Amino acid sequence: MASTQDDGDKPKSKRLFVNQVDQFQGKNLAKYLSRCAVGASLEEPEEEDDAKSTDSFIPPPKEGCYEIVGTTKERGQNAVKPECVKELVNFENKDQLYEYLVECDVIVYDITADPDQIDEAVWAVSELHSDLDKIEKPKMFILISSVMTWAKSKPLDPDDPEIPFTEDDYRRRKPHPNFKEHISAEKTVIKMGKTNKNKLVTYVVASGLTYGAEEEIFHYLFKSAWHNAPELLCFGNGRNVVPTIHIKDLAGVIQNIADSRPKVRYLIAKDDSNNTLEELVKAVSSNLGTGKVKDITKEEALLNKEIEQSDFDMLLVDLRMDAVNVKENMRISWVSEAGMMENISAIIKEYKDTRNLHPLRVCIIGPPAVGKTTTINQLCEHYKLHHIKLKDVIDEAMENLTTTARRADSEDQEEDEGKAQDAQELLDTINEGMKENNNRVEDQYVLRFMRDKLLSMPCQNQGFILDGFPKTMDQAKELFQAEDDDEPEEAAKGGSFNKLIMPEFIVSLEATDEFLKNRIMNLPESQVVDTHNTEEGLVRRLEAYRSINTEDETILNYFDELEFHPIRIDVTKDLSPMMKVTVGKLKAHIGKARNYGPTLEELEQQRRAAEEELQRLEQQARLERERQEAEEAAERKKRQEEWTQQLNDVKREEYEKLEAESIPLRNYLMKHVMPTLTQGLIQCCKVRPDDAIDYLAEYLFQQNPQVD
Repeated sequence: MASTQDDGDKPKSKRLFVNQVDQFQGKNLAKYLSRCAVGASLEEPEEEDDAKSTDSFIPPPKEGCYEIVGTTKERGQNAVKPECVKELVNFENKDQLYEYLVECDVIVYDITADPDQIDEAVWAVSELHSDLDKIEKPKMFILISSVMTWAKSKPLDPDDPEIPFTEDDYRRRKPHPNFKEHISAEKTVIKMGKTNKNKLVTYVVASGLTYGAEEEIFHYLFKSAWHNAPELLCFGNGRNVVPTIHIKDLAGVIQNIADSRPKVRYLIAKDDSNNTLEELVKAVSSNLGTGKVKDITKEEALLNKEIEQSDFDMLLVDLRMDAVNVKENMRISWVSEAGMMENISAIIKEYKDTRNLHPLRVCIIGPPAVGKTTTINQLCEHYKLHHIKLKDVIDEAMENLTTTARRADSEDQEEDEGKAQDAQELLDTINEGMKENNNRVEDQYVLRFMRDKLLSMPCQNQGFILDGFPKTMDQAKELFQAEDDDEPEEAAKGGSFNKLIMPEFIVSLEATDEFLKNRIMNLPESQVVDTHNTEEGLVRRLEAYRSINTEDETILNYFDELEFHPIRIDVTKDLSPMMKVTVGKLKAHIGKARNYGPTLEELEQQRRAAEEELQRLEQQARLERERQEAEEAAERKKRQEEWTQQLNDVKREEYEKLEAESIPLRNYLMKHVMPTLTQGLIQCCKVRPDDAIDYLAEYLFQQNPQVD
């Protein structure tokens, strides 16, 4: 299919080939370029460019955009065609692939992620070069390589190693030992483009380490931070300078090359930053995790299963580079020109949006003993959320204050910036208030502790479920009110709230007092002893709950006014064990989880559990089958014995009947037949006739006593 020219003034589209559009770089390049109108980079950019957005939403492509043709790493039935790709190439041999390549105006091959693509890229440009005489339309071949082909380059000035490399120095570049094939491919591509530039023009783009979208090489950092790892790992001493570029900015470089055919054939693609690895790790940790970083040796790093050797090599690269041609000669709507550190908040948001890692915030309230904790425990396990219980929050906050206050007399107090002294003063104030408040922490401090907990990174990353708190409307207003430095979310009916901690789902578990009392009375003694779940304790707590939740004013009214309508569930109708019916209803209402799903260890546990369950079911089925067979055998034996007994009884009865019926006949024979027959036999023995039967018959006839 050749380039098309639409009627009138409609822009002209071009076919652009991208390899492996199902992988990180290929997918994001294809997504970006499919929305770029041909030649758009030659014009002044619009004020709001869709390409600059870091949101996961993709607007429909404009007319005259690049038509993406691509291959996938997964072949056959496993290949999935992305929406941005117009035509997916499923080929069995290179001849079939070449038929698609010659129909494209621009061919982009990325060899940074998959070394197996190096040979294919070299083959593709070589085939195009060998067919220059047959090619009618001019072709552009762009090879996306890695800055690792510069990794061992000697400094331009030994006395000043901080002088950056530029494209003008590309002939002096020395590759990392594991990237020699990459530099060989670069040289081949440059060479093939020198023969006939009108027919085939080639470019090599040395790309910095890409970040953005769902992340790739830096994904281990983002994932660890999001999962609340105590410390993020930094390989080596972390002082090495890592060249980086946002994946959309790399796509912008490709767009500019495709549009403008620059004279420079070798380009460096990177942002303006020169951040060290340690700076990047700290930025992710501070904005997504605990803020702590741990340096580990290279040997320890290689034991990390989530880091491949090639990624490890790239993370330890130490290069200062300057993308002169990109900055001076290209019109790029930069997403992250200043680098990863300067735009970390937007990059983290993009990461969360792309992977749908949005926190789930739930509040479950209801009277005591209604089953809040039982329900929440199951939901937290299913959705991987944090269970927020008031007592735990207070205990944790008081412990943290005590730990911080202990540093007041230590030697490093000056470095603490007065935090220890402030903590001690706050602790003293709280303890003084507890003495006057029946050993209870005052509401203002409880709400402060709770707000800090909900704003903590774990709750902001995964989400949380509030267990029976807030209890009153005043507490809710105070807890969820927008801070002065926050961007409050305006509710539909007026009023504002802090959107970072306001629950999305409000659940009210409801039951009558009589039902709750019966539930407590039926609990085992072991679950009641030393708890407040005694009958007396329940009555007291129920009275307190009903007193602050009257018909006219409840905590639910607060959420209703803000258009967060509660889910009301009558638990008296749930007779299932562990309230499975209620939990099922809430899962259906909340929907799918917003996390990474099960870990590898959890998947292995699930697999083992499934196998054990299958073995248990098979064992149970086998035992049941054996039991049934034994019962059937016993039943057959019993029936056989019964049948045999019945048969014997029938035979005995027939014998007895025959015996009884034969008595008159025997009597007749003994009286009238046997005497005559006996005499006949005796006479026959004496005479010994030739025919004994005839003789006996004649004798009986003659001696018949009934015959006169």
